[in-house]
Amino acid sequence: MMSPADCGTGRVEQYSLGSMGQPVTVIEKPSSQGGVVRFEINRTLTGMGHERYLADQTIEGDRPPDELARRLFARGGIEGIHINSNLITVTLERGANTEGLLQIIGSLYTFYGEGVAVPTYADFGYVEEE
Repeated sequence: MMSPADCGTGRVEQYSLGSMGQPVTVIEKPSSQGGVVRFEINRTLTGMGHERYLADQTIEGDRPPDELARRLFARGGIEGIHINSNLITVTLERGANTEGLLQIIGSLYTFYGEGVAVPTYADFGYVEEE
């Protein structure tokens, strides 16, 4: 951690480049309505707004809730998605289960995973002085 005395010294903090991004904490919560499951996360996706997505509609936006809806629909077995702040409600198709949904939601802000080349400092023009 930098102290106020370190400010402006050009010191570079070293971070693990193994996993970049912010893992999202996800809690799956049951619903009293069959075929509906709720997920609570530690990030707000829509502020105070509501977003609804249906499987047969094109998702136009590129905001985090739009991207999450695209990823969830790509998994299959979902009729609809409602997102309000940090709550995600998923309506499943008949016979579908929630397998894999936690991982999709939890990886929304993870940008570099297995098999993806992580940029180095040199890729951004940083040259370490000797």
